[in-house]
Amino acid sequence: MENIALIESFSEFKDDKFIDRVTLMAILEDVFRNALKKKFGSDDNFDIIINPDKGDLEIWRNRIVVEDGEVEDENEEISLTEARKIEPDFEVGEDVSEEVKLIDLGRRAILALRQNLISKIHEHDNTTIYKHFKELEGEIYTAEVHHIRHKAVILLDDEGNEIILPKDRQIPSDFFRKGDNVRGIIESVELKGAKPSIIMSRSAPKFLEQLFFQEIPEVFDGLITVKKVVRIPGEKAKVAVDSYDDRIDPVGACVGMKGSRIHGIVRELGNENIDVINWTANPQLLVTRALSPARVSSVKLNDEKMTAQVYLKPEEVSKAIGRGGHNIRLAGQLTGYEIDVFREGVEEDVELTEFKDEIDAWIIEEFKKIGMDTARSVLEQDVSDLVKRTDLEEETIVEVVRILKEELED
Repeated sequence: MENIALIESFSEFKDDKFIDRVTLMAILEDVFRNALKKKFGSDDNFDIIINPDKGDLEIWRNRIVVEDGEVEDENEEISLTEARKIEPDFEVGEDVSEEVKLIDLGRRAILALRQNLISKIHEHDNTTIYKHFKELEGEIYTAEVHHIRHKAVILLDDEGNEIILPKDRQIPSDFFRKGDNVRGIIESVELKGAKPSIIMSRSAPKFLEQLFFQEIPEVFDGLITVKKVVRIPGEKAKVAVDSYDDRIDPVGACVGMKGSRIHGIVRELGNENIDVINWTANPQLLVTRALSPARVSSVKLNDEKMTAQVYLKPEEVSKAIGRGGHNIRLAGQLTGYEIDVFREGVEEDVELTEFKDEIDAWIIEEFKKIGMDTARSVLEQDVSDLVKRTDLEEETIVEVVRILKEELED
């Protein structure tokens, strides 16, 4: 009876964890063989018969009959007298099979055996989960908010698997409540100890790319290819698309009539501003397109240094740079070129780096962050606007403006 009770408790794992019959039997046999090795020193001469569905378990020890007093290994040999207690007609040299009851292993061994089995099944379960999610890396996945921590949101999927959405993988405007369904990509899966750690991301460019696959039929069907995606999560993104079918307008198909197709993606990303542009192998044309919505007058490339000098009309410069310098930064990431903006028709101008003796380097860097690297690019802006767009104090900006004006007037 103790065999049946033990196996019944094991069968609960089979039902809960969906372990297939063959795997369960292999785990059970492995655990019992380890217990037999500890008890008898070897398991080579034991047969284990398991039927986990019915709760049947039989362990048989096979030994050779030897003359009384000549037993050298009690595990593999049995005396003639002891053998005849099992069957009276046994003779020396014959094989004897004797059933071993679990109770013969001892109560402590049985408890250890059960704990070992639980551990093995959990280990198998964790390995299965790891392999499953490893195959899903880079794919969109949906899970429910279970609880919210300071540095991460813990999600559970329909199978009860735990998925972590760290704070730095969230979109800044994300706000979740317990029970909310959350979409993101499976960014990474690692085994930490025996337990898989599954990390979700909503800020990765791959998430936006996969949303295009889900929401745009032509992308899903392979008629349109997403060539590259760059993002500042929650703020702005640029997506370069291409089509090998000349009859298809890849940008128009992705955006849809009045933005109808891309609207759902924008909403999912917290109203992230998405520019969709036509991909081209022509780097000069790609730089021009990447700076949209600004209209570029001309582009000079240095392919060795991977720099691009872009000339625009003065009224187009702010569009090229964008709020917080987002547009020019993303254009650089999309094209691979470091882009410098120049105002067309403005002859006298001086690079800010020329003022390094009068203006601290970190202040110059603050202006460069928002795409301003010449004296006139700074002077054309209102001081109040510069205060909002940089981390500089108003007095600092006023002093910089004074220095630049004096230099240009000279």
